[in-house]
Amino acid sequence: MTNVGIVGTGIYIPESFMTGKEISEKTMGVWSEEAVVDKLGIRKKPIPGAQDGTQEMGALAALDALKNTGTDPLDIDVILCVGEEWKEYPLTTSALYIQDRIGAVNAWGIDLANRCCTTVSTMKIAKDMLMNDDSINTILIAGGYRNGDFVDYSDKNMSMMFNLGAGGGAIILKKNYGKNLLLGSHIIADGSLARTAGVEIGGTCNPITPENRDEAYKSLRLMDAKKMKDRLNEVSMPNWYKCIDESLRKSDLERKDIDYLAILHMKRSGHVAMLNELGLTEDQSIYLEDYGHIGQVDQILSLHLALQEGKVQDGSVVSMVAAGIGYVWAANVIKWGES
Repeated sequence: MTNVGIVGTGIYIPESFMTGKEISEKTMGVWSEEAVVDKLGIRKKPIPGAQDGTQEMGALAALDALKNTGTDPLDIDVILCVGEEWKEYPLTTSALYIQDRIGAVNAWGIDLANRCCTTVSTMKIAKDMLMNDDSINTILIAGGYRNGDFVDYSDKNMSMMFNLGAGGGAIILKKNYGKNLLLGSHIIADGSLARTAGVEIGGTCNPITPENRDEAYKSLRLMDAKKMKDRLNEVSMPNWYKCIDESLRKSDLERKDIDYLAILHMKRSGHVAMLNELGLTEDQSIYLEDYGHIGQVDQILSLHLALQEGKVQDGSVVSMVAAGIGYVWAANVIKWGES
């Protein structure tokens, strides 16, 4: 039977960081350093340097994945880019930039976008492609993220996005790899929240003008904060747990089988609550308090770090968990080691 396995991962993290103290200072004291660190869970987060464009960080992560796995770029059939829309040049295709940077001349590529759910969603798409197309054997998923550029720390509604950082991630999937198998996935969407959060200035509805230019570049906002927060309070955790449970069911597994939770960065209490609900200890995950939230890179980073630290070993069952504005929730299951 055809299977799809993870060959390995790659990561790029910028050299510059913003500390919890610096975030506190940018809020003009509305958030104390202690609250930023203890409640929001941000000791520090990477911020982009002059050369850290979204596309370039995706390419650097892809190069790291090739190095870590010994994969020949000529063997890559498809590049699915999970990088953000905020990038070096609008309307350029990030997957093709990555193709050229890494020398994957035999690959075709496409950009996918599902906000902070993009990687988990794309892993499902990649598996489906590999299982159903005889001409595709190896897929590179890669992308960069620096949406933190848009955060206005004086906007009290935006505290949930104070953790936005920068970086790149890559993961390579291969048909009939026979190990590190990607099993079931489940995704839930709620389009009623499609325009409750986003960059408010800069599109066709509200173009950038000389008068609003400075505001535009800090206009990532909750455009309908009450609707979004009320709806999330009602459905977010149930949707997350349904995604986790359904992905496990599709994998013929149960919650008790989870060994490691590769979860995006969120406030500390939410992270602990999810571990408790799933019957996991804090040692069965990595809280990304030294990275913040690098969007859809978080799950790749968490797995990457867990492998380095020995938290994921042969036989480990990994649950990847994601959520993205729009609003989308997703989870998948990976069985690490030989099948």
